[in-house]
Amino acid sequence: REKKLPVVFSKDEVLRIIEQTRNLKHRSIIALAYSSGLRLDEVRQLKLTDIDSSRMQIRVSNGKGNKSRYTLLSKQILELLREYWQYYRPKSYLFEGRKKGEPISQRTIHEFFHQRMTAAGIRKPASFHTLRHSFATHLLEKGVNLRIIQTLLGHTSIKTTTIYTHLLNFDPATVTSPYDNLRN
Repeated sequence: REKKLPVVFSKDEVLRIIEQTRNLKHRSIIALAYSSGLRLDEVRQLKLTDIDSSRMQIRVSNGKGNKSRYTLLSKQILELLREYWQYYRPKSYLFEGRKKGEPISQRTIHEFFHQRMTAAGIRKPASFHTLRHSFATHLLEKGVNLRIIQTLLGHTSIKTTTIYTHLLNFDPATVTSPYDNLRN
């Protein structure tokens, strides 16, 4: 079966999408998904109690395959979420839809995300899930260990996580041949 490489946003593209998002709830959803590597359904199902500000972590309950895990909580995202909470005062789910106590719909997220991509001038064949791929790729580019990225994403197999090594954006001038170090 053919395995296609996922599309990845550059850091600039992620920033443009977030900056084009004026609605506080929508901006919080996009920024949180990118900053924590969350899947769309994981964002939708987050409860207020899943945000652990004392440990700067997010608990993901019943992720893909009914697996639970912890992932990163950015300090800047925590501030954004506090601002969001002050304004919206969600009751149960962090991001509620039109009905209080019900999570925001997948369709709503897909729609506003594609609108924000268009507004940011991004024409890549991307989706909300591209934020997750970008999270992993950008961490790898920063030098974060692949095993740590695997844990943050909730992958059972390291093979699943290694796809991101094919997406790295690197400067070939920073890599030297092992031949050059044979005598050292």
